Amino acid sequence: MPISAPVDGFRIGYDRSGSGDAVVLLHGWPGDRTDYRDVVPLLGGKRDVVVPDLRGFGESDKHAADPSEQYGAAAQARSVAGLIRELGLARPVIAGYDIGSRIAQAVARDHPELVRALVVTPPLPGIGGRILDPQAQREFWYQSFHQLALAENLLDGHPEALRDYLRHFWSHWSGPSFTPDADALDHLVSVYGPPGAFTASIGWYRAGAGAVASALGETPPAREDRITVPTTVLWPEHDPLFPRSWSDRLDDFFHDVTLDFVDGAGHFAPLEYPDRFAAAISAAIAV
Repeated sequence: MPISAPVDGFRIGYDRSGSGDAVVLLHGWPGDRTDYRDVVPLLGGKRDVVVPDLRGFGESDKHAADPSEQYGAAAQARSVAGLIRELGLARPVIAGYDIGSRIAQAVARDHPELVRALVVTPPLPGIGGRILDPQAQREFWYQSFHQLALAENLLDGHPEALRDYLRHFWSHWSGPSFTPDADALDHLVSVYGPPGAFTASIGWYRAGAGAVASALGETPPAREDRITVPTTVLWPEHDPLFPRSWSDRLDDFFHDVTLDFVDGAGHFAPLEYPDRFAAAISAAIAV
C-alpha cells in the first residue's frame, strides 16, 4: 500500500481508488481505514477516494511521542493536510466518524482552503457540561481508563484480552440491527494486537482529545471564527455516547451546517449506514 511522506516524522498509509472529485475518509477508534470498505464501492469509482490510517493506527507510524504534541487533533490534522497536498487533491470533501469526525473538523478549522465540505457524525461541539451527566459518564469511562498505565499493561500486546475489549465497543455502540463481523474483529485484533499498537491508538485520548476533555474545554467561538466549510452532520438514533438532544448547539460552531437524523442506527456510520453516508458525500460534492 502507498505510504505518505513524513509530517512531523510520521508517515501514514492509505488506500486510493477511482477518479474524479476528491474525497478523504477518516476512520474512528477502535477502527482503521477498512472501516470504509462498504462506502468506497458506493462511490462507484467516480470519485478520487483516499482512505488513510491515522497516526498510530493500521499501517501508519506509531512512534513513541508526547501525545499532546503528536497524537491530538491538530497533529492528526497536519498529517491529513500533508497528505492532501502531497497527492494534489483539489479541495476534497472530508468525511469522518468518531475521532475521524474531530480530525475532519480540525482540518476544516486549521486549513479551510484545503476543504470543499465536511460530512461528519458525532462527536460534534456543543455538548459542554452535559458530558458530566451521570448517564454520559457511565458511557465515557474508557476515556479515563485510557489515561492509566493499567490500560496498556492489561491490553497492549495481549491479543485475546484486546479482542474482548474491542468487541465490547463494537457491540455496545452499534445499533440494534448491527452485528459485528467476526472477520472484521479478527482484522482489528491483528492491527491493534502487536506490542505498542494499542498504546499508540490511545494516544488520542492521552493527548486530551477525547470527548470529555473536548466538551469541558469548549467555548463557542466568535462568529468570524466558526468553521466556514459547508458541513453535513449525520446524527444516528442509537449512539449511546451522543444522544440526539446534544445536536442543539451546532449553529454556535458552524457557519453553514445541515443536520440529518439517521433512524435505527448506532455509532459506526460507515458500516451501519454506508448508503446514507455515501449519498451525503455525493450530495456535498454536487453543491
